[in-house]
Amino acid sequence: MKIAMLSPIAWRTPPRHYGPWESVVSILTEGLVARGEDVTLFATGDSITAANLKSVCLHGYEEDKTLIPKVWECLHIAEVFEQGDEFDIIHNHFDFLPLSYSHMTKTPVVTTIHGFSSKDILPVYKKYNKNTHFVSISNSDRASALNYIDTVYHGIDLSQFEFHHKHDDYLVFFGRIHNDKGAKEAIDIAKRSGKRLIMAGIIQDEAYFDRFIKPALSCDQIQYVGVADPVQRNTLLSRAAALLHPIQFDEPFGLSVIESMACGTPVIAFNRGSMPELIKHGENGYLCTNTNEAVRAVDRIDDIAREKCQDHVRQHFSADAMVDNYLTVYKKILAQQ
Repeated sequence: MKIAMLSPIAWRTPPRHYGPWESVVSILTEGLVARGEDVTLFATGDSITAANLKSVCLHGYEEDKTLIPKVWECLHIAEVFEQGDEFDIIHNHFDFLPLSYSHMTKTPVVTTIHGFSSKDILPVYKKYNKNTHFVSISNSDRASALNYIDTVYHGIDLSQFEFHHKHDDYLVFFGRIHNDKGAKEAIDIAKRSGKRLIMAGIIQDEAYFDRFIKPALSCDQIQYVGVADPVQRNTLLSRAAALLHPIQFDEPFGLSVIESMACGTPVIAFNRGSMPELIKHGENGYLCTNTNEAVRAVDRIDDIAREKCQDHVRQHFSADAMVDNYLTVYKKILAQQ
């Protein structure tokens, strides 16, 4: 099977630190290549892959601010579809824009919808609803107006994550510093629990950081360590008592949740979006509706067996499971042609 894998170009594939979509594309691509599939990865020129790499943009535009994103996005997407007839499947991870190129080729296009940034982007998905194929990343993140061929959960390579039976006495927040991710709520939970909190992640909203996060850093209890690379991520997650994930939006998936559990670290999350699909309440974490419940959950965190957290990821969110499920999707699409 010849597969064209279209990755975003905000960051390198795989990303050096932040870049969840690029991370998923990398894991899937390398897994398919390991299965003997003929994959061409369309990504930035500095990407690292065992697949055939094609690029028009050397660096991610978030890493090279001299690049105009829309210019290079258009060139990048066109590169795929101008060669589209050479492939059996085009797998789009680039959101809605590539759909407007899909009539350039007879090759079937499958789009993994990594989340809806706004309901205002739905008209594009609706227009191509009958001509392309959509995959959701959780059952909770589906638009009723669209037809889906399947839901495929993200998977991770467990060999890249450290597991520790015992934890240190701190909590961790790992994600974008933004209201959506509940960074200030995590600080509140930690303070009320009397626990140290280590925060890591890209600052996506400077004003939010200056108003809610920076003032809390004046005390030793709250620490912000910047953007963590994979090595720092493993150390932070594997040694933490729990990951705080008090999201303020209906999150489509949440890679940090399964990454934390892969390290044996349970998750205390607000019960929104896909969280009930990722977390079994009382088994590998706690689903809470507010800060008060989250504070009580911190007190009960040692009731969670860390081995169960890792086992849950191994059973449901492994890289192999994701590759298996996408191969099933590809074969289903080709059988329909």
